Amino acid sequence: MRLRRKWPVIIGLVALAAFAAPFAKADQRTPIASPAARSAVKPLDCSTNRAMCTEVDDSEFVFGEDHYVGHDEPANLFYSDTPGAGNDNTYFLRLPKDPPQQPVQDGSGSSWNFQLHPAFWFGMAMCDDQSAPAPGANAACRPDSDSNIYTDTDVNSPHYIGKHPGAGFMEMQFYPPGWVPFPNGVSCDPTKWCAALNIDSLSLNYNTGTLNNADCLNKAGEEYVNYAFLTNSGAATTPADPTNNDRFTVDPAHDAFYSSGDVLKVHMFDTSAGFRVEVTDVTQHRVSSMTASAANGFAQVAFQPAATTCQTVPSAFHPMYSTSSEATRVPWAAHGYNIAFSDEIGHFEYCAAADPGTGNCTQAAGGDGTVDADDNFCFNPSDSVLVKIGGCVGEAPTDDDYDGVSYTKAWPGSGGTTPTPDPIAFSSPLIHGTRNFERSAFETDLPRIEDNDTLPLPCNRQTGVNCVNPPPGSQFYPIFVTHQLNPAACVWQEGGPAIPGASKTFGGTSQAEFGSLLPLSYPRPGGPTTVYNNFRRVLPSNPCSALPGEALGALMGHKL
Repeated sequence: MRLRRKWPVIIGLVALAAFAAPFAKADQRTPIASPAARSAVKPLDCSTNRAMCTEVDDSEFVFGEDHYVGHDEPANLFYSDTPGAGNDNTYFLRLPKDPPQQPVQDGSGSSWNFQLHPAFWFGMAMCDDQSAPAPGANAACRPDSDSNIYTDTDVNSPHYIGKHPGAGFMEMQFYPPGWVPFPNGVSCDPTKWCAALNIDSLSLNYNTGTLNNADCLNKAGEEYVNYAFLTNSGAATTPADPTNNDRFTVDPAHDAFYSSGDVLKVHMFDTSAGFRVEVTDVTQHRVSSMTASAANGFAQVAFQPAATTCQTVPSAFHPMYSTSSEATRVPWAAHGYNIAFSDEIGHFEYCAAADPGTGNCTQAAGGDGTVDADDNFCFNPSDSVLVKIGGCVGEAPTDDDYDGVSYTKAWPGSGGTTPTPDPIAFSSPLIHGTRNFERSAFETDLPRIEDNDTLPLPCNRQTGVNCVNPPPGSQFYPIFVTHQLNPAACVWQEGGPAIPGASKTFGGTSQAEFGSLLPLSYPRPGGPTTVYNNFRRVLPSNPCSALPGEALGALMGHKL
């Protein structure tokens, strides 16, 4: 089930090589590899905005590019000062069903999940001593401990944010069926969902601007990714190591698959062998899992800027924090969260025909009369495993004029006139499977992605001027609503305020729900900087309590 295309280096990689010299001088970076050396690019490259990657706070600083803008991630956050909140979470999730009618090329048909989101995920911060903000130079990360909270902006403080222990971010990702297959596409199967444990880290010293050596940049990238599909046995079919390009290959004989409409219990927790995810398919009575262990090939990329060859260190990854609050974050990521559900949107635009040599769209479709600059990383209808439509997933850059399917009334409850999928439904997490989080919040990184040179009035992330919600050109932006299953049990759903059964809509618009601009501080070579990467609204309580035990899964199976 592999679809490999021998495309040239995508726009972002060319830009990276072209801008290497001035950035090396200005940011005290080590030299970037030449275009020829960087042409042997891995399948997943975060510098070209691969949808699976955690969004960095400033792509120009990290990747040395002038146009990469990031990807859109509306999120639901959870806060609690209870020990275990930051490292032992249990969710219930109902995978959404697609409508019986398939999408059609002109955009007049239904919408399916692969058009709305190539992935959605549950997140948690991880320890990685070889990752930013100062890989290998700071105090070692103590797993499952709030001693890792460093928030001061005074460079002389022992808890200056630039001295923060090395951090990675875990995304437990779920991928929709029906379109172009992995490793280049978004689907594992024509009709089944799959899932992967994904940990992103960053080989950049934020205090000096120094990148890792050229061999590591070529083999793993600036932002490196440990990646393993969940399997029925719990053993990775191929090492999760960031330098192993085969880790994105689907193995139907061993990888776990789930049906649309299935209710899943997702337990994410730490073990002595490493962070572990266990997914119990309540509907199908099956269990799948993955552990971020050395035995499964998880590894840190050694931060050795002066080295000539790249070394990876077999490693067990462990959660970074004990609790979850506004202070528990990954200090190089665009978002300001730790425990969260997040959706990846803005990655599908219709395209009737694509050039297989370049991946660029050659014939617009779906109501878009012209081929735009962001119509790249495109596929033809024949590339799909089921729904025979062409489209672009806009890897370099993303949909930065906000005219793709994610920004139309193609969502459940959005008020559109065409059939839509069911909403994603998920519970608030439970701490150790028994206790609810006390508070919740909403966050979206719209300012981060609106800072691009294609908009008439780009967002200024230093001042917040022209940073708007919803994004310019969009017809719709999804929100989170609650659905009360019984007086004691509630689930969250994503879409519009008109989702059937919605009980709380938090203002009913994206402006009301996601709130005001959020300033976040980041270390830099010349001292800390504060920018607006997100809108965030923190609620005084958690309005959607989950039931402990198995009762909630049964309710979701019967009442949704």
